[in-house]
Amino acid sequence: MGLFNGINTSGSALSSERLRMDVISKNIANANTTKTENGMPYRRQVVVVKSATGKKFSDYMDVHTGNGKTDADSSRVEVDKIIEDKSPFEKKYNPGHPDADSEGYVLTSNVNVVKEMVDMITAMRAYEANVTSLNNTKSMMLKALEISK
Repeated sequence: MGLFNGINTSGSALSSERLRMDVISKNIANANTTKTENGMPYRRQVVVVKSATGKKFSDYMDVHTGNGKTDADSSRVEVDKIIEDKSPFEKKYNPGHPDADSEGYVLTSNVNVVKEMVDMITAMRAYEANVTSLNNTKSMMLKALEISK
């Protein structure tokens, strides 16, 4: 285990959580968008995060239980992709809306603002936890340097 593994782990997690918050913000901002460039309502986006090494859980267990394997990158995460949520659009009756169909219904975004706010709070808490972890790692490094004095 290297000296900077904790910092690398926290740093990669901070980057992915920041992107997650950016995507959630974009979803909230477009919650009422009924027509995009492709002529359809805005479709909710979701960030997919994966291990930086792409290994399976059993590989991590081997590394961390001391079965002879080592992996300096085993704890890092990265954003795999941003996908669109394929849940159906909501149909609302609003005959005066410019995007209403012949029956007076408007297709609206599949973004649920309450769910997005819960996701935002979760991402913020994860970000805060990683900042705390980073600060604790830094503090332990400083204490280790003080011991040598």
